[in-house]
Amino acid sequence: MKILVAASEAFPFCKTGGLGDVAGALAQVFARAEGNEVALFLPRYRNIGGGAFSFKAVGGSFLIPIGGRMETATLSHVQWGKVSVYFVENQKYFDRPGIYRTAYGDFEDNDERFTFFTRAVLEGAKFIGFKPDVIHCHDWQTALLPAYLRTSYKIDSFYAKTATVFTIHNIAYQGMFGRDTFLKAGFDWTDFTPEKLEFYGGINFLKAGITMADTVTTVSPTYAAEIQHLPDFGKGLEGVLRHRSADLFGIINGIDEEIWDPATDTFIERGYDFKSYTRGKAACKKALQEECGLEQDKNLVLAGVVSRLDSQKGLDLVLETVPGFLENMQLVVLGVGDPALTEGFKRLAAANPGRVYFKPGFDEGFAHKIYAGTDIFLMPSRFEPCGLSQMISMRYGSLPVVTRTGGLKDTVNYNGEPKDSNGFAIDAPEAGQLRSIMGHIVSMFKWRDLWTSMVKNAMKGDYSWNRSAADYLRLFSIAWQKKQL
Repeated sequence: MKILVAASEAFPFCKTGGLGDVAGALAQVFARAEGNEVALFLPRYRNIGGGAFSFKAVGGSFLIPIGGRMETATLSHVQWGKVSVYFVENQKYFDRPGIYRTAYGDFEDNDERFTFFTRAVLEGAKFIGFKPDVIHCHDWQTALLPAYLRTSYKIDSFYAKTATVFTIHNIAYQGMFGRDTFLKAGFDWTDFTPEKLEFYGGINFLKAGITMADTVTTVSPTYAAEIQHLPDFGKGLEGVLRHRSADLFGIINGIDEEIWDPATDTFIERGYDFKSYTRGKAACKKALQEECGLEQDKNLVLAGVVSRLDSQKGLDLVLETVPGFLENMQLVVLGVGDPALTEGFKRLAAANPGRVYFKPGFDEGFAHKIYAGTDIFLMPSRFEPCGLSQMISMRYGSLPVVTRTGGLKDTVNYNGEPKDSNGFAIDAPEAGQLRSIMGHIVSMFKWRDLWTSMVKNAMKGDYSWNRSAADYLRLFSIAWQKKQL
């Protein structure tokens, strides 16, 4: 099967968050499956280039209509393992600092930038002769692609048998613009209807992908249900999603088990697996306590946070709850984001030396040390489409403390019986519930046999991309077969 993956970011070339991790990982896993040929299309941002990759220009250029004018696109190519990566180049749109925004807000021409990129993917595939069976596009930045295939390209024989699969990573980001963007994108007024592309007098890119793709996915089964039926989660698109419910699927993300492997991790004090975790994790905990200036006491519960500092993550609840447990608990936090939360953790650390350590910003090596050195990992999110941190923490034997929402509900099992659980969960992101479960954790930590059984359950879980990729490829095959009828 020929698979074209279109995304606005993909690790290791460009990344601002989980979308980059997922798009890059899936492209690689798809390419490993026998019989697949994968082309990944990305914008060529200013900071892409050099390093371990050798970029080669694809000769020639092609024109992309934007409103009443033409913009020029060129391509460059990198071979990344079995994945052919093509970068769409245009200095006007992509030769600037940042991917989506500056410190002062989003780029004002993001609608043009990603309209241009989307059409350049379609024209670029024709330019290089890559005729895809399936196009897998991600989030609002590439959501117009299925719409183009249903409208402007519907009589283009090159794509006559091409199926589209559109993945929503976070429905809070929708790409909403005015009706002038609809005109710049080149759509016909007959498609400016509530059933198709119109959204409250303008255009909503994400809605376009949902209504026009052959198949729609999101990043966990629970999140797929939440965004259809709960207005706080659907963000105004719950009705549109319910209309596509027969074609909407939730597929849980995975993690890179080579990068996140406590047995081979070079960042941590001592490697371990679920058979040897007791000594290895004890050494990592002691090393983390020493590095953070915390009291080196193995009997204290050491809690960790590695996160974007945002109220979505429930970190205000952590600030409210943890101080009441510091007699029996320590806390290490690594993160960057909301200024109020940043100041809150700074004050908490200053007021509790030996018990709380806060490191603002992000540090890859230190993140690994937190996962390996902590006993529990705090993630009481208000919503979480999938979440990767809880899977990483479980792989490292740090039991996650989560809210039953989105992918957290799908990956963390807690029913009060340690032998059947791999973490802890509360039903709602409320300080009272978090306080209650933290009290239970402090008490249970003394029962080492029970604690060990939970840690082993967590560490033995399958968090790889293989299962997720198999689900995607199954959907690709079904979508492609329908297109042949």
